[in-house]
Amino acid sequence: MAVYDEMIKELSENQDFPSINAEQETMQKIALAGLCRGGFFKNAAFYGGTCLRIFHGLGRFSEDMDFSLVEKNSNIHIDNYFEALKEEFRLVGKEVEIVKKDKKTFGRVESAFLKENTEVYDIKFQTKKSIKVKIELDTDPPLDFETEENLLLRPYSFMVRCFTLPCLFAGKMHALVFRNWKHRVKGRDWYDFEWYVRHNIPLDFKHLQTRIREFDGKDMTKADFLELLTNKLSNTDINLVKKDVADFVFNPKELDIWSNEYFALLAERITWR
Repeated sequence: MAVYDEMIKELSENQDFPSINAEQETMQKIALAGLCRGGFFKNAAFYGGTCLRIFHGLGRFSEDMDFSLVEKNSNIHIDNYFEALKEEFRLVGKEVEIVKKDKKTFGRVESAFLKENTEVYDIKFQTKKSIKVKIELDTDPPLDFETEENLLLRPYSFMVRCFTLPCLFAGKMHALVFRNWKHRVKGRDWYDFEWYVRHNIPLDFKHLQTRIREFDGKDMTKADFLELLTNKLSNTDINLVKKDVADFVFNPKELDIWSNEYFALLAERITWR
């Protein structure tokens, strides 16, 4: 059996994965392998829900791959690594095309904090247009974050530079509080918030402050932030939150306990770093 098919089989057997999700996550891991082989992680780090899913066992599927340069640098672009990405897919028997996304078409529905200099592309199968992975690189990122090396064994053994868990937590809390969708709620933010608290991950406040300052132009104390967070958790329609995340979780019964009161109690359990 080819490596690609073996990877899908392993995911399907170990998780309650729909086949399309198993294939997308396999694509994500092959993309990471190609980026690693091309030297991408000398300059960039992986963060976001897909990072949490792949390296820390988050119990929901995540679609997009988010990357940040580790230093602001307008001369480094993700398209410099496209040949390495394409070659990695060729090694597992797949031809892909990489298509630049038109940022004018998605606004805040697809990316809550998209900036002009953020680079966004889709990796697609030429023969399966429904299978795709979105990759996004912030070339002018908020800094004050820490990284670590994490190991993947498929499609070969390699290391990926990732945000540390406290810094991942900071990014997620920024998104939960400041994501401003008019007609939608991103329940996946709430699911991840619960995961961090349940796993006793401290929140890196320095990185959170930097994100708030650069994206939202505000300086906040912990008390200021907790007030905004508690207000968001208490006043959002919890049924909309559950509806958004339900199709992404492996075990929907996890959502049975969810209520505004439950999340307010979780906020009281945040620890800081």
